[in-house]
Amino acid sequence: MSPAMKAENQPQEELTSPENTISNDELHQKSKVTVVGSGNWGSVATKLIASNTLKLTSFHDEVRMWVFEETLPSGEKLSEVINKTNENVKYLPGIKLGKNVVADPDLENAVRDANMLVFVTPHQFMEGICRKLVGKIREDAEAISLIKGMEVKMEGPCMISTLITEQLGINCCVLMGANIAHEIAQEKFSEATVGYRTNRGIAEKWVRLFYTPYFIVSAVQDVEGVELCGTLKNVVAIGAGFVDGLEMGNNTKAAIMRIGLREMKAFSKLLFSSVKDSTFFESCGVADLITTCLGGRNRKVAEAFAKNGGKRSFDVLEAEMLQGQKLQGVSTAREVYEVLSHRGWLELFPLFTTVHEICIGHLPPTAIVEHSERAPKFSLVEGSAQYY
Repeated sequence: MSPAMKAENQPQEELTSPENTISNDELHQKSKVTVVGSGNWGSVATKLIASNTLKLTSFHDEVRMWVFEETLPSGEKLSEVINKTNENVKYLPGIKLGKNVVADPDLENAVRDANMLVFVTPHQFMEGICRKLVGKIREDAEAISLIKGMEVKMEGPCMISTLITEQLGINCCVLMGANIAHEIAQEKFSEATVGYRTNRGIAEKWVRLFYTPYFIVSAVQDVEGVELCGTLKNVVAIGAGFVDGLEMGNNTKAAIMRIGLREMKAFSKLLFSSVKDSTFFESCGVADLITTCLGGRNRKVAEAFAKNGGKRSFDVLEAEMLQGQKLQGVSTAREVYEVLSHRGWLELFPLFTTVHEICIGHLPPTAIVEHSERAPKFSLVEGSAQYY
């Protein structure tokens, strides 16, 4: 890494160094961490965390990882194999998680003593997980969500961090960024953004827990902005995948990414006036959009969908191509469409609308470029939506 990149990626303000920001209170009260989720990204997050809990005196060494139990082709239980080999052989093969990681298939037992809960599961499972955890976690627990997606209820969209806070009664930060999981597992340089509401101190604590020389973490006071960036970029990546599958070229894909970023920003600011313009220039914003449109699973499966002319469903392709991992972009596109339809905003977001209509077979994959003929009727002036 160049000296300029090193300087730019040092934690800002009081986030000067993971080791140097431990308070006296923290030294006397060690935090215990549980990761709720054990897929590809969940396993990588556990690896990052486990390496730091061994080094930082403010954390207990042991990191528990809740595993949705599966029986492997060998007949063994996944959690037992993880504990025996220190490796998630299904979702992150070939990578050691850390000898201080304990896989636990019992959700309630996994979270029982933890006061720092890291949620990293497919977003469609979170409501059920929260219901199971009500009354089962410590009152002083803090949470962070690494989950991309949202719940759409009759009263409107609900971010996963809000769902956790409302159902469990605890504060919830978020962590999003340009984070292709297998690259981080191989300790290639990457960045991420922690979004927090009001408590700068807890944001610093999460930064310390995740920060490594190859995984640079910064914090911004914008939970909804950070979380919506991580959520909406998967919809744009589906569109980028259609472009790749149809071999439309890099110029077209760049246009889809630019239009997608514009719609991400407009949608976010219409839903939450507190969202900051600067958040879209953090790792969680434009950087995550770029990497997901170039190398993410949503792009990959959408490419296959377009190559097949939309004749093979996303469910079939997901099962064939992802070895048990879940797509987020297709379900998020549906959820975004529900919000747009309910609020009468479909014409304002032609890319988001078109991606969903292609996914459900109402339009052919070639329609991904035809949306540009319907110019969006909005602009953002000084942070507010203006219609004309």
